[in-house]
Amino acid sequence: MPDDLLQTEMKPGQLLARGVCRHLRSFDFVTVEELVPTSGLRVDVMALGPKGEVWIIECKSSRADFQSDSKWQGYLEWCDRYFWAVDETFPAEMLPEESGLIIADAYDAEVIRMGPEDKLAPARRKVMIQKFARHAALRWQAARDPGWTGR
Repeated sequence: MPDDLLQTEMKPGQLLARGVCRHLRSFDFVTVEELVPTSGLRVDVMALGPKGEVWIIECKSSRADFQSDSKWQGYLEWCDRYFWAVDETFPAEMLPEESGLIIADAYDAEVIRMGPEDKLAPARRKVMIQKFARHAALRWQAARDPGWTGR
């Protein structure tokens, strides 16, 4: 699929997520999108580092998108570091300074401010790594066999 066609099918937040995932891969992090850490929460990007680090990145495509997000603080207990990813036109001064900041587009990203580290408890880390693995495996299976419903 040509890249320009792909971009017309993806929403702005998905394009930011793509750039974030590409950038993090260059640092040996692997990523999944739209992971549910617990009922009622769905993170845009979860990244798993080479030493088991768990990062959550929320992609905000507009001021309204950010202002309508009332759940973000619930994500903090599910990661070692938390980041916002926005494009270069986003008013970054709106974002809480106690979180990380990534400037992204559809092709790449740059970490502007590292999110503070608050290490997960070992039991919570195990749960998140298992959720990551299952989510990734289910996504791969769906891509490999898109018509199968499991019946």
